Amino acid sequence: MSKPSIEFAAKKRIEGKGKHASSTENRRLVWEKIVWPLILDINRSYFNLGEYHAKRDQFCNTFNIRPTKVAGGLVSLLVKGILVRQKNIYSINYRLIPYMRKRVNLDYGLVLREINTKR
Repeated sequence: MSKPSIEFAAKKRIEGKGKHASSTENRRLVWEKIVWPLILDINRSYFNLGEYHAKRDQFCNTFNIRPTKVAGGLVSLLVKGILVRQKNIYSINYRLIPYMRKRVNLDYGLVLREINTKR
């Protein structure tokens, strides 16, 4: 097997982020612009897929972003344990509920620190 050429590496840097960076960007975008505002709007720790789609479509129309750009973000939040799915209901991690009650503007970095902290 041959090593990737320098041209390939330079081209990749020019094209943009790598796989992990773009996944993190999608998670952050979906959390900060769609999921957390939705949670605060409905004032409960869970939502259904219809509510998510309505908020996502509103966001995508406002900022002229294709829904496919943010599609993997919700799934990625599930994989990270930030959201939990039970049938058609998505709920936030139980450690985030106090932030919801206080209506704190919860950014993605704080979310990760909170759910990964051992107590």
